[in-house]
Amino acid sequence: MSQSVPPPGNPFANGPGGPVPPGSGNPFAGGPGNPFAPAPPVRDALGLGLAAAAGTAIAAAAIYGGIAGAIESEINFAAIGVGFVIGLVAGKVGGRNPILGVVSAVLALAAVYLGQIFGIAIIAAEEFGVPVTEMLFDNFSLLTDVWNASKDVMTFLFLALAAFAAFSGAKKA
Repeated sequence: MSQSVPPPGNPFANGPGGPVPPGSGNPFAGGPGNPFAPAPPVRDALGLGLAAAAGTAIAAAAIYGGIAGAIESEINFAAIGVGFVIGLVAGKVGGRNPILGVVSAVLALAAVYLGQIFGIAIIAAEEFGVPVTEMLFDNFSLLTDVWNASKDVMTFLFLALAAFAAFSGAKKA
């Protein structure tokens, strides 16, 4: 009666051609390999992050103003979303650079202001029967006068909240 006895050593260190020599990259055979996946590379594309934030700010201002003009009312809480989206895109594309948070906050202020101006332009263009582009380009001073007359404490509160949301979005990305 003979019984087979397994060979001594680590049975998992053997490859199809026999034992795997130490130093071959197999961490279980005493080699210098790493059984874990490598860390993802650090994103640091400041220029791309700034460009993405600027593009997002333009698009968000157009959407924010378009919605405000379509319903003929300002949605203050949407300003927070505008800011957060700008910061989030900047952080996702540009990485963890601290400049992106500050620039995102400034772009959020500009986007919310321009979105409000665009909303006023849509409402005024409909009221006077002229194209929106004519209101924006030929009567911009009139639009800013209307914005100045309609601003209140809540306007500045939501501008500040949009900037804070943009800064936070860039940090969390």
